Amino acid sequence: MLSFLIKHSLVFMFVAALLGFSFPKYSQLLFPFLPYVLFSLMVLTLLSMKQSALIKMMMKPIVWQYAFYHAFGLMALCVGVSWAAGIEGELVLAIGAVAATGSLFATPAIIRVLGLDSLMAMAMTIASTLVLPIAIYVLLLVSQSGDIALDIQTYCIRLIVFVFGPMFCSFLLHYFLAPQKVTTFLQTTSPYTVLLVFAFPFGMIGDFRFMWDETPNIAYQYLGIATLLCSVFFLSGFALYCKQGVSIALITAVTSANRNVLLTYTIAGTLLGPAFLPLAGAVQVPTYLLPVMAKWLAKRLK
Repeated sequence: MLSFLIKHSLVFMFVAALLGFSFPKYSQLLFPFLPYVLFSLMVLTLLSMKQSALIKMMMKPIVWQYAFYHAFGLMALCVGVSWAAGIEGELVLAIGAVAATGSLFATPAIIRVLGLDSLMAMAMTIASTLVLPIAIYVLLLVSQSGDIALDIQTYCIRLIVFVFGPMFCSFLLHYFLAPQKVTTFLQTTSPYTVLLVFAFPFGMIGDFRFMWDETPNIAYQYLGIATLLCSVFFLSGFALYCKQGVSIALITAVTSANRNVLLTYTIAGTLLGPAFLPLAGAVQVPTYLLPVMAKWLAKRLK
């Protein structure tokens, strides 16, 4: 059963989003535990990478060029188009916040399932996460009046816990254990890395389902906006980096489409307005459908 789930994990990630939509109470029960799942996922993912290689990858200009495109470029594009389309207020703020959000920490696991370079995906994920608070602050400056108080302390603590902590654990493991033992350990734990990803689409979609029950017409609009956003993220990432090769273009596209909306909400909280969590829930559907399409696309391009 486990091997079947792993083999078809990309499809089951999308199924997890549908299950969370079908059982919103259970989705909301899981929501408070997602940070713990995130930590476990980061530890298991980073343990499979040599930290010296990851740091070397993060020093490449392409990674930071991607991070600024991911946060500032897409945020400016999405907010500008929203204003031009006549969208105002809370929904524009929510759209801008999703566009500024760093990549989901589950992305390297998804990229590995696609058979692509998870090390580059992790470097891009970390870089986009580091520029996230600056992008959110800029968004709030142009969209709100009054005092802005981002929870930077919480953000820094989460960076230490979810990024630098697992990196340090990985460094210690590779330093003190023989390579053969590390390989054996990773072969044992790697299937569970993918299974942990299922928790995110399931646990993030509850607020969107409650909106669907109360105001279905608005929920349809949010789902349409979420689908359009993810499509823009995916297609623009692929188009901008296609000259670098099909593999890098697909890595960029999938990494760009995956958004760590949970971390953004943790940082900015109620400053993002009441529209953010329902939109973040709606984003889960296209987010976890895109990797399935990316796998199909990768086969066709190869």
